[in-house]
Amino acid sequence: MSQLIRSSLWLSFFGAILLAWWMLYTMATDMDLDLLGRPGPMAQAMADMDPRMPMDMPMARFSPLFLMWAVMMAAMMLPTLVPTLTTYDRRMISADGTRAGLSGVVLGYFMVWVGFAALIAGVQMALLYGGVINMLGVAPKWISAILLIVVGAFQFSRTKEVCHGVCHAPMTYFLGHWKTGFGGGLRMGLGLGTFCVGCCWGFMALGFVGGVMNLAWMGLATLLMIFEKLPDVGHHVIKPTGVILIAAGFGLFFF
Repeated sequence: MSQLIRSSLWLSFFGAILLAWWMLYTMATDMDLDLLGRPGPMAQAMADMDPRMPMDMPMARFSPLFLMWAVMMAAMMLPTLVPTLTTYDRRMISADGTRAGLSGVVLGYFMVWVGFAALIAGVQMALLYGGVINMLGVAPKWISAILLIVVGAFQFSRTKEVCHGVCHAPMTYFLGHWKTGFGGGLRMGLGLGTFCVGCCWGFMALGFVGGVMNLAWMGLATLLMIFEKLPDVGHHVIKPTGVILIAAGFGLFFF
């Protein structure tokens, strides 16, 4: 029975990820965007609209933007949690862990990212009404270049190193913060989620470079974050990624 419960929980977890990606694809097609975030005629007309116009425009309201970002967090960040969950799964045998605790870790982790979704949705609203980005969430070339350079430079920072250390080696975090039961798992999930936001916020901010509904970028960013958390290769990915992002930023400035 315990094996059946374990399998059901894992299937539900991966099912939630697939559902989130399907929802993102549906949102993108409803907005007349292709997989690269390129607008069709309807989306292009919407991109040029003033958000202050007296008509209902979901991308100019907080609630639809927050929902979009929350689904995006589920699609992009839940896959990166797999190494952490497998580590917890192994600890259950030796440290009195429970399936409820595992569920608490997932919930706490996702709660932090939903909070980040609310924050970045607010940032998008401010940028939109400030005339910095268009209705599709695309920033001008010079701002995109600055974002690429800033996020690339962050890959070399001490903050990135510390936060990545927790994400890359969750066993160390569990050994120092182990709590049993659902409440204990929730607390650990909140802590892990906070470090993960500190590690990966920049990849989310880069959504403003190619458009926040660019599914190709979301997929690439998800793969980068997964590779960063893999035990054998994670430390070798961070700085090369930073170099590529910085080079891309300067490339936008001059080409």
